[in-house]
Amino acid sequence: MGGYKMKKLWGATSLVLAAALMLSACGGSDTTTAEDGSEMLTISAFISTPNQAPTEDNRIYKQIQDELGVKLNMEFLVGDLQQKLGVMIAGGEYPDLITADTKLVAAGAVIPLEDLIEEHAPNLKKHYEKYWNRMKDSSDGHIYWLPNYGAYSGEFNSNAYSGPAFWIQKAVLEDAGYPTPKTLDDFTKLIRDYAAKNPTIDGQPTIGFSTLASDWRTFPLLNPPEHLTGHPNDGGVVVDDGMASVFADKDMSKRYYKELNGLFNEGLFDKEAFVQNYDQYLAKLSSGRVLGMFDQHWNFQPAEETLIAQGKIDRTYVGFPLVFDTSIQDHYLDRPVINLNNGFGISKNAKDPVKIIKFLDSLMDEKYQKLLSWGEEGVDYMVDDKGRFYRTPEQRKEQEDPSWKLANRADGFYGAAPKTQGTFSDGNATGPGDQPEEFYASLKDEDKKLLDTYGFKTWSDFFSPAPENEVYYPAWQIDLVEGSDASVANKQMTDTSLKFLPQAVMAADGKFDSVWNDYVQAFGKINVKAYEDRINEQIQWRIENWSTDK
Repeated sequence: MGGYKMKKLWGATSLVLAAALMLSACGGSDTTTAEDGSEMLTISAFISTPNQAPTEDNRIYKQIQDELGVKLNMEFLVGDLQQKLGVMIAGGEYPDLITADTKLVAAGAVIPLEDLIEEHAPNLKKHYEKYWNRMKDSSDGHIYWLPNYGAYSGEFNSNAYSGPAFWIQKAVLEDAGYPTPKTLDDFTKLIRDYAAKNPTIDGQPTIGFSTLASDWRTFPLLNPPEHLTGHPNDGGVVVDDGMASVFADKDMSKRYYKELNGLFNEGLFDKEAFVQNYDQYLAKLSSGRVLGMFDQHWNFQPAEETLIAQGKIDRTYVGFPLVFDTSIQDHYLDRPVINLNNGFGISKNAKDPVKIIKFLDSLMDEKYQKLLSWGEEGVDYMVDDKGRFYRTPEQRKEQEDPSWKLANRADGFYGAAPKTQGTFSDGNATGPGDQPEEFYASLKDEDKKLLDTYGFKTWSDFFSPAPENEVYYPAWQIDLVEGSDASVANKQMTDTSLKFLPQAVMAADGKFDSVWNDYVQAFGKINVKAYEDRINEQIQWRIENWSTDK
């Protein structure tokens, strides 16, 4: 999270502004009178990511409050998300805005949004117009969530890379002469060679490879086999010729976890990987002693921000699209997809859904989108004589300071809110990282040198170009329907994987196959077909219904 020791800083309730301290984080929206006599609307929100609370005098939230008359009273996740949601559902008490989870729809916790958008939110309607059918719940046709990412307008630039990859430290690449690992074998050899030369980093034992399987963040452990076999990120299935099948217990998975077992028995696999939570995982990566892992960049980005703030650029990571063998075409990079079943919904407890949707609609104005992404003109970014946005070196340095960001950015709310992506009407990218010239200018000298060595200009250049997305893609967004046979099977599959895979990876030399056979046998007792049938039924439904989106 920044240039300080990682520790538990997230309070159970994080309040944005001092005046909001008296207001509950749950329950309906409240309208109060400000000192100047104007109406002030307080909107409570639960955001299911463990952000640190912004400062009470945060500059961006203050501007939103002053200009739009809205105070945001936000609670960020502490602990286990499903446990938190269970408590909410059991008590029937919800904040005005809540980030998406399909069980909230099943519990009747959130209200349909399509009529509110049609009647009161022209900016949101325009924003989502191309994706309107996709946003509808397949069971009842209502829209419950406002996707936070994936609705693009104008041009799309892929400079940074936030998706899945096998990540390896830049120091390891430099030590090996900047090779391009293409296979899992290439990757693990780099780790073995570097760890042999560097048994410690900054006085702590070197960890060759780590992973994460905590709360809902199980994808770093479970997803690699689909990518290694040339499939894109469809979650728990691979889709071939339009048919989805589970891969967790197949040979493609066995091959991957057997490789991890080899690393474990060589002392190169993180012994705490299966018991660490997300905070501990970030702290470990922030120490600079983890050489590699599979993950999605957005998931571990806070750790990289800490390393950058400490000046440890060589301990940050480069992602590679590894495959089992070179005959396989990598498919890690994909085209933007609307982030269904994510973003904000409005709860049944909200007293004034119309005012809330109007507030979110106001934020879609380019003025506020620029404020939320770039900041304030003249303060956070400059405009050259051609109208192009850029940052000075001093402004870029500020953006690297976690403490500064808590007082001068609204990242906690912005991450969950609807947002413009692509380019603004003036041709500027909707974020600094997507502005090609600003992206390259903002790179550290070490990173420019690394990219120059590979002959690249962006981190996405390491990956094969993204083909067109299939209409149904991605399958992981399919709602399994809470309580259904498919949902029950999904939980059983996850639980079984989380029980047996750690045993298999940490099995003594020569014992892996025995544990793997037990895993496959346990998996065989699950109604996997119910899960696959739901996925395949929905793939066909999407093909039939989504093709009408323009």
